[in-house]
Amino acid sequence: MTSDGTKIERRRSRRYTVAVPIEVSWRGADGIAVKEDAVAQQVNVNGGFLEMSVYPDLGSRVTLANFLSAQTAEARVLATPHAREGVANGIVVELIVPDEAFWGVNLQVKKASIELQNLEKALQCEGIDLRLLKEYRDAVDYIRTAAGVVQQLRECQLRGLDDSEVLSVLSTERIGRTISLCLEVLADIEAGRVKSESKGVEELYRTLEQLRERVRSVVKAPLAVDFRPTEERSARKGRPPLRSSE
Repeated sequence: MTSDGTKIERRRSRRYTVAVPIEVSWRGADGIAVKEDAVAQQVNVNGGFLEMSVYPDLGSRVTLANFLSAQTAEARVLATPHAREGVANGIVVELIVPDEAFWGVNLQVKKASIELQNLEKALQCEGIDLRLLKEYRDAVDYIRTAAGVVQQLRECQLRGLDDSEVLSVLSTERIGRTISLCLEVLADIEAGRVKSESKGVEELYRTLEQLRERVRSVVKAPLAVDFRPTEERSARKGRPPLRSSE
């Protein structure tokens, strides 16, 4: 910030919000080695902000270890809560050798998500069909979910924790995504965009049959599923659902 109160942007590239567990190690003034856990929260190719409770001194050289990827990097401390206004609960570090990959998949996913959002805005300005925009939104949501699950699984692996709960969450997400995709395919069929000669239709049918049999074995009660087009189902309004034998 200048003397007249205006802000000066010192960053050489945009920072992205992440949540990457980091171990910071350095030697204190007495020469004793110190190690502290931190969480990288705002990062870019040149460095970032690390939230931590015990800080090295301003100008110190530190070693950063990414818990998720096991990669290490050397950095210097550019700011601490005691040395720069606006810095609290952590430190700002600069990587000795700029390395975007050090922050791991979390940063790459964040950048990809923002790029997809920017593309969505560009498509909106050009009046692209809203159905196409939905595809992009779904892609962004899936990338975020996948990145979060990968990070949690990696943490479980590194710490020797049980990953069954994380895998259960992943299965639930897959079920929701499958339901959404099936509804989209149903809409395509009813709109005439899918025909008997469409590529992959027969394989889709066989896969759905297998899935139906497997799902039947895990549900608590038999399900009566009506796969006929909407207009046929509407014509039978008021009648009880078909049994699987009908």
